[in-house]
Amino acid sequence: MANITMPAATRQGPMTKEEKKVIFASSLGTVFEWYDFYLYGSLAIYIGAAFFSQYPETTRNIFALLAFAAGFLVRPFGALVFGRLGDLVGRKYTFLVTILIMGLSTFLVGVLPGSGTIGILAPILLIALRMLQGLALGGEYGGAATYVAEHAPHGRRGFFTSWIQTTATLGLFLSLVVILGVQMLLGREAFAAWGWRVPFLLSVILLGVSVWIRLKMNESPAFKKMKEEGKGSKAPLTEAFGQWRNAKIALLALFGAVVGQAVVWYSGQFYALFFLQNILKVDGQSANIMVACSLLLGTGFFVFFGWLSDKIGRKPIIMAGLFLAMVTYFPLFAGLTKYGNPALATAQENVRATVTAAPGDCRFQFNPTGTAKFTTSCDIATSFLTRNSVPYDIVDGPAGAPASVKIGTATVASYDALSAGANARAMGINFEKQVNLALQAGGYPLVRGVTKVPDAKLDAFAAANPELQLNPATIRAGEKQSVSGADLVTQKLLTAEEAAGVTEMAVYSVPGSGNFTMVADPNAVNWVAIIAILTVLVIYVTMVYGPIAALLVEMFPTRIRYTGMSLPYHIGNGWFGGLLPATAFAMSAAKGDIYYGLWYPIVFAGITLVIGILFLPETKDRDIHAD
Repeated sequence: MANITMPAATRQGPMTKEEKKVIFASSLGTVFEWYDFYLYGSLAIYIGAAFFSQYPETTRNIFALLAFAAGFLVRPFGALVFGRLGDLVGRKYTFLVTILIMGLSTFLVGVLPGSGTIGILAPILLIALRMLQGLALGGEYGGAATYVAEHAPHGRRGFFTSWIQTTATLGLFLSLVVILGVQMLLGREAFAAWGWRVPFLLSVILLGVSVWIRLKMNESPAFKKMKEEGKGSKAPLTEAFGQWRNAKIALLALFGAVVGQAVVWYSGQFYALFFLQNILKVDGQSANIMVACSLLLGTGFFVFFGWLSDKIGRKPIIMAGLFLAMVTYFPLFAGLTKYGNPALATAQENVRATVTAAPGDCRFQFNPTGTAKFTTSCDIATSFLTRNSVPYDIVDGPAGAPASVKIGTATVASYDALSAGANARAMGINFEKQVNLALQAGGYPLVRGVTKVPDAKLDAFAAANPELQLNPATIRAGEKQSVSGADLVTQKLLTAEEAAGVTEMAVYSVPGSGNFTMVADPNAVNWVAIIAILTVLVIYVTMVYGPIAALLVEMFPTRIRYTGMSLPYHIGNGWFGGLLPATAFAMSAAKGDIYYGLWYPIVFAGITLVIGILFLPETKDRDIHAD
């Protein structure tokens, strides 16, 4: 690729062929890296089953999420390692290394044997690969943004770098499309058994193309000029963060721009998906398609706002995006409830639970890793209500008394899991059943599944569920299935002791008697309205994210640019953004309001808005080649 000279004045007109190559090569590799990174989050349930199969389902899902979190936590360290390397040896070779690490780590996840084959070594290797992915991603973004910005004509850096800003969204979109496509092609059972590996294996094609293109790229003009003049930094980390004149730039970049951008980004793309699936109970496939449609509609605005930032400045657009998000999040998410699960919205308006608990029995349920256990009677009650999107109030009760939940005229006693001991599971099942019955009577969209009941337990089952008004004689006269004694034990319908001496027994399927599930009626979901709201949320993301790469590049001198911009970016997005779902859930559980967690992004966006307006400089006219 020929060298690209950087004119001091703004060059108008369309991009040259060489400029397009720079953007395409940088963006393609970054799309690929985000694709790899998001695959794990989307497929965590299948990964948990494959690599943590020796544990119960709840525990394996926790470990799978912990491995996912590890990738986020190490991103700032990747920024330090590869940022330093990029400022010492060059932009091109550093982010060639990052893409190789990311691509190979992802491919190896697809071929890594599960715990059923190699035992404890499987999860150890999986977590190691996840940490390598996080390290690589920590170095990739800063390299791509710096490389493109240093190739861009003066006055067009916002437009050029905005293409890099599309990559995270495009990577998420690509991962959703590939997962949905493979699921439809193979079917759900085959996908769960082995097909989930296919998206990881397909990444090797993207890796090959990305490496081939990047090998043909030249070093950035600004870095070459700096090296030729002998102005490079010999200790980028010390110079970037050990000297106050540069460290204060990093702090201002973090709190005056990136933190607010991060919470708006995670709210608009990730928390919105979480809200649809886990709060509103829209089925996973539909929620993924809705988010994918909004991403498709909104992604072009990254480039639009990047281009606009070259005209009016980076700061006004980012600050406007933060402000709009702050003032509209509550009505927008309320709109998602209204159009995503109308029955739930109506029930929330008409039915509100009251939790009566002893002082000190309720705790703040902050659980970022998914490993904390909340065992008090109040925590059990409020956690269950929050998971089922039920608003509630907490009132003080007698000291030492277990918490209770009142819904309508029904009052259900909770339990302390530690005090209950061996009875905790049975007490939990009964507590959840009684609360669900009260919620169902109040109009909450709960449905009950089918229960398989062996003949020996049919009479007891009917007596234990009087609300169903079951007639054992009528059930026995209906359809049944003959099941061997061994299969009764395998299917956990009888214990080994109960099945002793049993050759065969009739098993009845009793509809509407199983576990309760909160659902969103597919026929009542307003797809058009939901996609419209999600698109607005994505547009906010494009406002705060589209211009920020150019802003960060322009804030730091060439000699420490890669290092300086990477660390605040990944601390803001990896930590402040990455903690959003767990923190929002804890806040909602503490307040008894499914929208209360939105205060997390609103408060941090507000902090950034104030600091940004007061202290963040406008950078669009800076000459990044002069330092």
